[in-house]
Amino acid sequence: MPRGIPNAKRDDTGIKYTTFHVPLSTNPKHLGTTYLKSESQTIWFRNSQRRSKEETPQESRRGSQVLVIHLGSRFSRIGRASDVTPVTVPTVVARRCKTPVTPHTFIEGIARPRAGKKNLRPSEKSLDQNEYEVSTTSDDPFEEKIAAITTSLRDRMRFYKLRVTPNAANIASTFNGPFRPEIIAEHNDPYRVDWISSSTDEEVLVGDKALRLADPQSSSFIVRWPIYGSKFNTRDYTSSQVVLSDIETLLRYTLHDKFAIEPRDYGSLSVVLIIPDVYDRDYVRELVSLLLVSMGFKQLCAQQESLAATYGAGISTACVVDIGAKTTSIACVDEGLVVADSRMSLNIGGDDITEFLYVLLERISFPYKDINLANSYDWNVMEDLKARLCTLMEVDVALNLYDFVVRKPGSPAEKYGLRAYDEIILAPMVIFEPRMIEFDNKRLGLQDLNPCITEEILEHTSDHVTSAMVISTQHLLPGPSDTPALQYTDQKADKTSSDAGPTLGTSSNIIVEGSIDVPMEVIDIELEDNKSSGPQQSSPSKSARRPSSEPVQPFPGSFGVDVCFEASKLPLDVAIFNSARASGGDEKIRKYLQAVLVIGGTARISGMGHALESRLQAIATPLVQNMERVQIIPPPKDVDHRVLAWKGGAVLGKMDGAAELWVTQQDWDILGMRGLKERCFFL
Repeated sequence: MPRGIPNAKRDDTGIKYTTFHVPLSTNPKHLGTTYLKSESQTIWFRNSQRRSKEETPQESRRGSQVLVIHLGSRFSRIGRASDVTPVTVPTVVARRCKTPVTPHTFIEGIARPRAGKKNLRPSEKSLDQNEYEVSTTSDDPFEEKIAAITTSLRDRMRFYKLRVTPNAANIASTFNGPFRPEIIAEHNDPYRVDWISSSTDEEVLVGDKALRLADPQSSSFIVRWPIYGSKFNTRDYTSSQVVLSDIETLLRYTLHDKFAIEPRDYGSLSVVLIIPDVYDRDYVRELVSLLLVSMGFKQLCAQQESLAATYGAGISTACVVDIGAKTTSIACVDEGLVVADSRMSLNIGGDDITEFLYVLLERISFPYKDINLANSYDWNVMEDLKARLCTLMEVDVALNLYDFVVRKPGSPAEKYGLRAYDEIILAPMVIFEPRMIEFDNKRLGLQDLNPCITEEILEHTSDHVTSAMVISTQHLLPGPSDTPALQYTDQKADKTSSDAGPTLGTSSNIIVEGSIDVPMEVIDIELEDNKSSGPQQSSPSKSARRPSSEPVQPFPGSFGVDVCFEASKLPLDVAIFNSARASGGDEKIRKYLQAVLVIGGTARISGMGHALESRLQAIATPLVQNMERVQIIPPPKDVDHRVLAWKGGAVLGKMDGAAELWVTQQDWDILGMRGLKERCFFL
């Protein structure tokens, strides 16, 4: 008998049935203990007790010791929670390099005409024909796409009984072509720019200074934007550490120059970090590590953009649409909680409108012939024209005269005149008609800077796939060939182009019923439904399924297609409806569509609320029972759409309940991302 094992019986066969070790019986004393069973015994409680003893007396103004940081592709907004408005800084850093700097190449995100073909708008039809008809004699796909968007505009103008100005393109081209600019003397230009020459002694330029470089290439400066959409800019950077170094330089410069906050004061400041709805865990982890470890802030709280926007608007339930420069984010917020399955990210933004406006103006002989969108000052010219000209109100379409000023380094300012007709409304319509966008070009050069990093909380590419994305791409997923709905989708796809995602109209289809696990019924929405508040809009479509002879490419999440990429091609109105559908049934759809909150710089375009309401109403009325009027909620008290998410972060930073959300340096060192997940349950 083995020693120490009483009453052990000898195994007759000598073969063990299992190698599993049977654990000892539970000690009865352990069942009655209170160890780690109360809130007072957790690490959060012990850290909060230590902080309460170390804290200084309450400051005179609530929120003055809390910084709110909202990083964006074009602009970042930074400020104290006690401030009324944040400081807006361009998210750009210029560094002097010892090696020769290659010129910046502009990646075209909008379709262009065929090579060697002059980009001029064709003549209008004769006056004796229908003024609302649009036709093109060219076989160029570019002209066909433009004609499809123009047809959509003419349909809306016919619905609102608005007349079309005949031969407007020729009138505009005749005025713009021979126009000569007016020279503005330097002493008469109140907005003249003090350009920074190559003789500057500074090694790093941040924000507005980086954009005022006269010639970055000859000055050996490399100008880069560290943020691209909801991720780091992996196209212009080769290392994540270089990206974080530029972001840290941007933050340190802004805090020193705008707020007089020195690095020695960081330890007494708390940070509210606004992160994207569809976030990348590497992006969040690196930013939190930068703020807590590298810069040494006292504590941090992470908040999603949609939830912060509802705080800023003073509402608890809404469908938040954030139209940024590079991407558009959509998410439904239900009683202070972001519905994870409703999140969507569209690869459409304000920069696409700016570039499309340039393409349209080139068709009517844009008078500024030397424009190059790769130059920051030329891009600012188009941004200014977009802000002043673009509208989504059909009643504003007219052959009007505009002016703009071009300020280039080394030459006096020039004032140009411009005539434009429907270009001012066709440009912002690209968010509803994304057929002009080259989505494949936008992915050129993007790479993974952290391919081998692992942590306790693993992130898979399929984690970004939400129910709203699956619903939007259901007709693209492989399925039984005998399914009537998919057969119908295949027949419809043969008649349409393959430029963008599924949309709404006479020659398109959307999915309206079913779950994400079974094939959904596909219903074609015709224009004959007169119950809607506005005309239906035709939009691009995409092939429903690849031929069976082609091998199916494996994608994350066991899907037959890249769901995230295909869902990013959707028109804005269809994406909003699918986001609301993924949140629940008809009651949820009615709830969210009656509280649509649009934020971001593009939301400031005139008529955005009207255009979105009419299109959403046209989708929801035939598909949702007892659907009332779709409502776009304006920001409270005329708050700028661009700062609404920041305002929500400032509100959170001043709340007493935020004390339960802070993650300190000690928490981050011990728990890492698990600590952030514990405090912020959405991660």
